[in-house]
Amino acid sequence: MTVWNISSATPDPDAIYTVVQVIRNGGVVAFPTSTLYGLGADADNPQAVKKIFNIKVRQHNQPLLVLIKDVSWLPELVQETPPKAAILMEAFWPGGITIVFNAGDRVSGKLTGRTGKIGIRVPKHPVAAAIVAELASPLTGTSANLSGKGGCSDISCLEERVTEQLDGVLDAGPLKGGRGSTVIDVTFDPPRILRQGTISEKEIQSVL
Repeated sequence: MTVWNISSATPDPDAIYTVVQVIRNGGVVAFPTSTLYGLGADADNPQAVKKIFNIKVRQHNQPLLVLIKDVSWLPELVQETPPKAAILMEAFWPGGITIVFNAGDRVSGKLTGRTGKIGIRVPKHPVAAAIVAELASPLTGTSANLSGKGGCSDISCLEERVTEQLDGVLDAGPLKGGRGSTVIDVTFDPPRILRQGTISEKEIQSVL
């Protein structure tokens, strides 16, 4: 497994380019987000998505969230953008909130877990944002761990069962750790918080 050292503040474009080529070729890499390391694969590649499930030993009825560059990518992924979703995106993107929409027709059922819904986030971490921008395609953003286990804020805590199946790791050093993103489903009105994370319910209610 290849390990690329990278600065969180100023990601090396050459390293980003190299990693994106691995992803485009169907590979899976661990990469830094604002709190924990994630597993990145091309969300438009069914075989790469299947690898994610195998690496995490994840049930196939559990959806995978995706990372996008900005809101302009939404029409290709969702059926509609409810008004309250627009408020949340304006307030918290890029950042620690994953918004669950009704998935568009082009979204693979492998990503949605056959639920018909897709979780989407615009990443704030410079490395994650740079990967998505260079890839020019949605990137899986699930945590780099076995399903049901805790996330990793340093590559030293990645389980061997995970790393032995990866095509590489982008090591940005220790991350701040803590909770992952808050997950909120906007297919309901009012929206439902599915997982408490870095954005509090109080912050969400204050903007809604």
